[in-house]
Amino acid sequence: MKTLIIALIMLGVSVALTLAIKQDNGYILLGYGDWTVEGSLAFFLLLNLTLFVILYLLIRVILRLWAVPSKVHDWRDRRGTRRAQKALTQGLVELSEGNWKVAEKDLVRFAAKSDTPLLNYLAAARSAQQQGAHDRRDHYLQLAHESMPSADIAVSLTQAELQLGHEQYEQALATLKHLRGVAPKHTHVLKLLKELYERLGEWQALYELLPELKKRKVISEVEQRSLELNIFRSALNKAAQDENPQALSSCWRTLPMPIRNDETMITIYANHLLNQRQFNQVETLLRDAVTRQWNDDLVELYGRVQADDGAKQLATAEGWLKDDNRNSVLLLTLGRLSLRNKLWGKARSYLEASIGIEPSVDAYRELGALLERMDEKQKSLTCFKAGLDLISNTPLSELPATLTSPVSSAKLEAPEAIGTPTDINPPKRVEAAAEK
Repeated sequence: MKTLIIALIMLGVSVALTLAIKQDNGYILLGYGDWTVEGSLAFFLLLNLTLFVILYLLIRVILRLWAVPSKVHDWRDRRGTRRAQKALTQGLVELSEGNWKVAEKDLVRFAAKSDTPLLNYLAAARSAQQQGAHDRRDHYLQLAHESMPSADIAVSLTQAELQLGHEQYEQALATLKHLRGVAPKHTHVLKLLKELYERLGEWQALYELLPELKKRKVISEVEQRSLELNIFRSALNKAAQDENPQALSSCWRTLPMPIRNDETMITIYANHLLNQRQFNQVETLLRDAVTRQWNDDLVELYGRVQADDGAKQLATAEGWLKDDNRNSVLLLTLGRLSLRNKLWGKARSYLEASIGIEPSVDAYRELGALLERMDEKQKSLTCFKAGLDLISNTPLSELPATLTSPVSSAKLEAPEAIGTPTDINPPKRVEAAAEK
């Protein structure tokens, strides 16, 4: 439509000019020295216009010919860029599909002509890592840094991740320390440092890093709690290995109160104390913990502690019975404490009540040994058989911890210090029956 309007306008102008020239085409006279030229004004204007058009076209042709080499160069650059983009896309697809060798080849083939060589080299480094070619990996990382020096953090982060993946912990630590100096507030740097310290077991370094992890919100509250438990558990384990017996208690007193109220930490500390044969201290610790917050595991452990005052220990546990007289773990604990106090009838009642509520291998074992002592052999054998039936119907991973070690899996450190409730010097015939 636009072209048609322009054509109509030009046609109108041409008609107007033709009519004007037809009436009077004008006259022009040019003189130079003895030379004179005269003619029609219309012809002179047409000749000038024609010469102008020819000159314009000639200049355009010359300029285009002059620009041919540059245009060819630009075309080759664009072609190379398109090929580089295609190779990068294909390389990333191969990398995602796990074709490491093909991916590496595609990624580095046109990396020098790519608009984003940094991405090519970083992806190629990951491909080389997956092939175990760590020299090539480091070479690609160096090329990535040279292609964009301002991206030092991105390159170093990739390097640290790859070093961690290959378990090159010393190199990863050096890289992350460099990054920590360059970008101390970078959350991913802090996260990688946390992971590295956890793998190395560097709990003291992790403890020093913990405030920054909290401040930058690198970890959730659940992760923070778990991390704190691991850190303080390591501190307790280290203190327990100290030749000074007071080191363990001193370390425990330095822990934050929420940590000292945690059932897992209480169990670990109690087992360390049992290793040191600090039975009275363990009894006090567990009594206070259970009074403060009921926990079946701690109640079960309480029944294994051989405190000096066994009668007082039994009275304490019987006091808990007022709050929950249908707890099979508490009844088992009361049965064990009664055995330790040589209250055979009371022990039998508690153990039978525990089995009546929820049968357990431990309760059957204790009751079987007691019945053997009381010369009720048939009932004793029946208890032992019932306990074996429970074991045979229970997957190994679900067996009571007392069948695999003297303490449960949560009680990690002190199996040998915890005596069993049947350690009450029974007659030899009782021991023989238990072995059966």
